[in-house]
Amino acid sequence: MRVLELAGVKVPVIGQGTWRMGEDPARHAEEVAALRLGIELGMTLIDTAEMYAEGGAEEVVGEAIAGRRDQVFLVSKVYPHNASRRGVPQACERSLRRLNTDYLDLYLLHWRGQYPLEETVEAFERLREDGRIGAWGVSNFDVDDLQALNAPACATNQVLYNLEERGIEFDLLPACQQHRQPLMAYCPIGQGGQLLAHPTLAQVAARHAATPAQVALAWILRQDGVIAIPKAVRPEHVHLNAQAAQLQLEIGDLEALDQAFRAPQRKQRLAMV
Repeated sequence: MRVLELAGVKVPVIGQGTWRMGEDPARHAEEVAALRLGIELGMTLIDTAEMYAEGGAEEVVGEAIAGRRDQVFLVSKVYPHNASRRGVPQACERSLRRLNTDYLDLYLLHWRGQYPLEETVEAFERLREDGRIGAWGVSNFDVDDLQALNAPACATNQVLYNLEERGIEFDLLPACQQHRQPLMAYCPIGQGGQLLAHPTLAQVAARHAATPAQVALAWILRQDGVIAIPKAVRPEHVHLNAQAAQLQLEIGDLEALDQAFRAPQRKQRLAMV
């Protein structure tokens, strides 16, 4: 598995997302098994959040990493309405209990909310000094948000990025690359399957004996300093995601995808889900 440096740690360029996990008790064991398989295949970065199933996803992750915490780079996120000086440490402790661990490798502000960024950063820094988190970052921040944050200690920005949502390529992605701030791409293969059904994606996949999802991931990873965090529950999808890190798209593939999914020509509002 290819790696890059995030918060001073070498992490895989493909990790594991957990959005929508923990919502159905009937799928709990399957979700735990999928995350464990992903760890075995080298996708040792796991991203979750207190928002996902209102803590349910963190509980799934906690069970999946039991006995293998030292193998995992663990990321969680705090709700904006909990991002106050007092609220951040309280939310972090709840997340740690659900995850059954005593520290997070990375803690993110899920999106910008009502509390001053300086207050949230102060709380993050206290958690870091206390050893409860290794580093902190943000999610769903646009260029102006990062400028307002003005914090070199911010380890990453996690945003929506896939073939259908390329808006960040106009200004946000170049800004992150300029500052050597890794970017985490959520929903890298889109939602609901519409992206994966696109004929151009299918044609490129056929040329490489790959799946459309693998091509979508490889397309994300063509960029320097980008980590993709797809979610998978079925074992075959977990295997395919891990293998996508080795797929190298050719110039003709990229040109065809650019024709089908146009790059932004002007500033776009930051897309979120």
